[in-house]
Amino acid sequence: MQVYRIPVLSDNYIFLLHDRDRHIAAVVDPAQAEPVLQQVRSLGAELTAIFNTHHHSDHVGGNQELIDRYPQLKVYGGAEDRGRIPGQQVFLRSGDRVNFAGRTAEIFFVPGHTKAHIAYYFPANNPGETGELFCGDTLFAGGCGRLFEGTPAQMVASLEQLRNLPDNTRVWCAHEYTLKNLQFAIGVDGDNPDLQRRLGEVKEARSRSQPTVPSSIGIEKKTNPFLRWDFPNLQSAANTHDSVQTFARLRGMKDRF
Repeated sequence: MQVYRIPVLSDNYIFLLHDRDRHIAAVVDPAQAEPVLQQVRSLGAELTAIFNTHHHSDHVGGNQELIDRYPQLKVYGGAEDRGRIPGQQVFLRSGDRVNFAGRTAEIFFVPGHTKAHIAYYFPANNPGETGELFCGDTLFAGGCGRLFEGTPAQMVASLEQLRNLPDNTRVWCAHEYTLKNLQFAIGVDGDNPDLQRRLGEVKEARSRSQPTVPSSIGIEKKTNPFLRWDFPNLQSAANTHDSVQTFARLRGMKDRF
């Protein structure tokens, strides 16, 4: 399974998954259709599936046009998003499995950003390979999604599921928010040498218009304040010893950043 990152809109990423052996493709969160169609044509593939993480328009905006072009494709999304994702046919719950390109994705229910958000995790097939996490707007490189429909407790539980994945899991998040996320992070975790180093690297990458996605779970655990709610220095920055309250206060600070 090869992953292609397609930049669209101002800062979105669509991800196209390609099965070279079967000449088929699946797309994660198609904000727009035409860039997906161009990539599919260039690969000589047939689009067979849409994997949606949640219902927001910058994740499902291309669904209907892709369905019109490939009427046989299946549209996957969370069970709780019924009626909100265009063309949805498969209603996924936590622990369900989805197969593509000889890989099996486990579905994680990760509410917080929305009430119905899911993530798709493809574990590595063989030792030394990486797993692939498609997490929509739940976990970002250096940050996490805003809480539009969920609670801080829900988001902590959701992020904890992702934090427990293997360190070498690649994190395919749906927006190029990394630089701003890390500029916030350095203000609450400024003595973190891993974060200092990463901020410098990301500044350099973005100065050259290079993408910062994918990240990895290992990097996020070291540098993302929203995966570090139980670290004393972050609790001190939030002026509380409670993990959920630490997360909630950090998220509130980020909302105003």
